[in-house]
Amino acid sequence: MQRPLERGALAISRIGRLAVVALFTVAFPATSSSAQAPGYVRVKLVKAGLMVGAGGGSGVLTYRGRDYPFKVSGLSLGVTAGASINLLEGWASGIRQVSDFAGTYSSVGGGGAFVGGFGGIQLGNEKGVKIALQGPRIGMEFAANRTGVRISLK
Repeated sequence: MQRPLERGALAISRIGRLAVVALFTVAFPATSSSAQAPGYVRVKLVKAGLMVGAGGGSGVLTYRGRDYPFKVSGLSLGVTAGASINLLEGWASGIRQVSDFAGTYSSVGGGGAFVGGFGGIQLGNEKGVKIALQGPRIGMEFAANRTGVRISLK
């Protein structure tokens, strides 16, 4: 039979071992080479349209410490009127490898800018990559449409 002092020492010993395991788990996390990592995205997009809108631009994906330039082209169908320059930035998630970022993205949304404003958009592609962008819009534009965007790495 254990005495109370021995039980207390045994409990402290177990807690100490758990603390060491927890410390190593946090300090040295296991990572897989195929693990998804977020990417930081910056893009300049120029858009114009009346009912049907078109746009194009370029940007940079920063992923795992490297910069990957890309081109953007797009078409929107719905209610679109005006022209704007969009300076957007945000995050891309679901990237397993850089080539997953390229592809056709779609979104349903709306927005507007009058001389200057702030906008955002969320896009997704067929490879499971999701992009959330936001930033200032310069120009005059109103949009309530379905957007398709094609991103190609340079």
